[in-house]
Amino acid sequence: MTTATGAALRPVLTVEDLTVVYESEEPVTAVKNADLTLHRGEILGLAGESGCGKTTLAYAVNRLHRPPARIASGRITFHDKSGEDIDILALEDKELRAFRWNKLSMVFQGAMNALNPVTTVRAQLRDTLLAHRPGMSRKDVRERSEDVLRRVGVDTRRLTSYPHELSGGMRQRVMIAMAMLLEPQIMIMDEPTTALDVVVQRDILREIVRLRDELDFAVVFITHDLPLLLEISDRIAVMLAGEIVELESAQRLYRGAAHPYTRRLLGSFPSLSGSRGAFIRTGVDETAPPLPRPYAGQRPPTTEERA
Repeated sequence: MTTATGAALRPVLTVEDLTVVYESEEPVTAVKNADLTLHRGEILGLAGESGCGKTTLAYAVNRLHRPPARIASGRITFHDKSGEDIDILALEDKELRAFRWNKLSMVFQGAMNALNPVTTVRAQLRDTLLAHRPGMSRKDVRERSEDVLRRVGVDTRRLTSYPHELSGGMRQRVMIAMAMLLEPQIMIMDEPTTALDVVVQRDILREIVRLRDELDFAVVFITHDLPLLLEISDRIAVMLAGEIVELESAQRLYRGAAHPYTRRLLGSFPSLSGSRGAFIRTGVDETAPPLPRPYAGQRPPTTEERA
């Protein structure tokens, strides 16, 4: 598939040499020397098995880590439509709060269960809008809430519903609508279709692609489902043990993956026409190497020593 017209030539996010460490008695490097460029209007897939560092990388881009996680090195730059380059790692707390959701939003893993169970959909959308745009009138808040629900295919009458009155697919669509409220230029989606049945998954994926084409925002789509990414992504980055081991267009990756791990991932999904035995032989037949431990066998350096 193709990106929105002309969008793939303009970067919106650049990640350079990013390393994230979880401090413990034996610290673990969850993301190591990651380099990534996201283009405006692009859908970039981020694939890999559970625990390979996908979500850690996404949290680093959004500055959502809490101790013991620590960004040890690297640079993350947001390229605004205005032409301004924003160093995300240098943002102060107030600036960071203004940046999130306005410029970059995130649909979290398990997001369909993240809605407040005792508050209506209308109230949750309203609170999100007023937290970032306190000067909005009631009329504008109502119209914007109705607009985003329509865009994700949810009847506006659901604004008065509570989360338990919605299906799993509807709750997921509401979370995507919430991420769209402030018209961000980047949307990070961490396994947004997990726990949904196949039909609902496909409906939501079609909506994501349609919204990308219509609104020209960029998407980082995180999943371990490589065939799904081949269907919707412009490019795919494959992670293994904290490192991006391959980054290529979806078509080229499918036709000729360069890294052995990517080839094993592609071979681990059964063919509709192949034999069962062939699938077993081509599956991933070995576990990924453990995440690197930078101070293995040594005492972790103190804060003064790191400085």
